[in-house]
Amino acid sequence: MAKVDSTFLDAMDERFDASACINCGTCTALCPMEISLLPRRLFRHAMLGLEELVRADEESIYSCLLCRMCEVNCPAEVPIAENVRLLRAWFNTHVYELQR
Repeated sequence: MAKVDSTFLDAMDERFDASACINCGTCTALCPMEISLLPRRLFRHAMLGLEELVRADEESIYSCLLCRMCEVNCPAEVPIAENVRLLRAWFNTHVYELQR
């Protein structure tokens, strides 16, 4: 069972914003890598502070091409590519302890 971790939310960059996501599935349908996880469920996990589930999806986060096909077609105008970049930055800082 996943555990909500409020410190995870505090550690996320304040620019991370997926609150407008309406779970329509456009992003999943258009992904050229066919990454079914990104971004709908992943962003929800991040916003709820489910660090364990976000960590489990690291491969999907780094598999994203950042092509923005999902973002330009998102009816809710969620900044998907920027959110993926911010999640990668979180991994680099908090998991791999790389300096910015």
